Amino acid sequence: MKYEAVIGLEVHAQLKTEQKIFCSCSTLFNKPENQNTCPVCTGMPGVLPVLNKEVVQHALKAALALHCKINQKSIFARKNYFYPDLPKGYQISQYDLPLAVNGYLEIAQSEGTQRIRIHRLHIEEDAGKNIHYGEESHLNFNRAGVPLAEIVTEPDFRDAKDAATYVRELRSILQYLEVCDGNMEEGSLRCDANISLRLKGHKELGVKTEVKNMNSFKFIERAITYEIERQKEILEEGGTVIQETRLWDSSKGKTLAMRSKEEAHDYRYFPEPDLRPLLIETAWIEKVKSSIPELHYERKKRFVTQYEIPAYDADILTLSKSLADYFESCTKSVQDPKMVSNWMMTELLRELKDENQSIESCSVSWKSFAELLNLVKKGSISGKVGKDVFKEMMKRGCSASSIIEEQGLKQVDDQALLISTIDQVLKENPKEFEKYRGGQEKLFGFFVGQVMKLTKGQAHPKKVNELLKAKLKE
Repeated sequence: MKYEAVIGLEVHAQLKTEQKIFCSCSTLFNKPENQNTCPVCTGMPGVLPVLNKEVVQHALKAALALHCKINQKSIFARKNYFYPDLPKGYQISQYDLPLAVNGYLEIAQSEGTQRIRIHRLHIEEDAGKNIHYGEESHLNFNRAGVPLAEIVTEPDFRDAKDAATYVRELRSILQYLEVCDGNMEEGSLRCDANISLRLKGHKELGVKTEVKNMNSFKFIERAITYEIERQKEILEEGGTVIQETRLWDSSKGKTLAMRSKEEAHDYRYFPEPDLRPLLIETAWIEKVKSSIPELHYERKKRFVTQYEIPAYDADILTLSKSLADYFESCTKSVQDPKMVSNWMMTELLRELKDENQSIESCSVSWKSFAELLNLVKKGSISGKVGKDVFKEMMKRGCSASSIIEEQGLKQVDDQALLISTIDQVLKENPKEFEKYRGGQEKLFGFFVGQVMKLTKGQAHPKKVNELLKAKLKE
């Protein structure tokens, strides 16, 4: 504990617009290479950018939700550097006068909450993508010109876990606002971390390294943890940390050097001559502010009070807007919030993880899920059978009732049949029956189990208990 980590994050969030920031090309992901391109986003000579108003609208919404001060005059700038996937040789971004500054986001910690200060939020265009095939490199410019909001924090983090928590909360807010889909695997949300160490209690910052392009919460936490340990080891051995940019190699579980300070870019920012200053009227700010919906942390509090579910469950269920919507829709039909919460937290989330699915792509709609829970609640099927039925629903996308009908799983509640089965169990287990009558009442569970076994788990548990108790009293 001799050293203290100082960490700041830069998150690039792809704004959820149909068209790119400075042209009318589509932003759809996974289209054939270089299909979503035009002379503007491929940097042809003589073309002029035209700002997409929806990009500004989305960025404003994000900035206001993050409690930022909006600069009613902001300026676009050219960020000059050469890289193969940057067709113009510069990126249109913002520098001296960004769209928004001085915001914050509060994250949960074991001892309470911590306020993470947001230094700035600005809008810019994305670059294209290098694709490597063995010794060959190809360029795909579909992503060039896709709109980004870059959200930069102050160096307020002291450990990797809090950094990952912040990105998780930020992603949730952007998804609730519907300004970013937050798909980290597709690169819609990417994170860079600036990390340095200093002696505990000292104010002077150490030499920082930047770890770039982390695209999962797990990688963020692992990469920062590794980099802290790497720097600590260097300092403990009397060495000097080099200011450099590093990449996280998930297969090796380590960060690797990309370029040193000597190779770092001099971006030579200057105002973009083809775009006028961006002027934001007060009326527009107020209109956007009024459109901000209930966000994750607000919904979490409401779920705890309104549905009386544990805070932990509420936190998980509201982190994703789609998951929270799924829960609320189910509760209207099932009218048992705790039951819905329990099944979602265990069965649904486990199956989604096992199938590597999101709630958006889930093969079981909330209506089908609610139908299953109502069948369990009414006693038409047991909880155990319900779990097996749900697995089939996830695999096949069928309704619960169709699977129950097909496999003959409906619970047996015919009184005459159940009494007959109980008589058979008692007749086939005379020793246990005598022991029960002799005072060993724990054997009651044994008899229930034998009845369930004979009925292949389809006997109505409540009815079995009632009829068995009555029979044993005779």
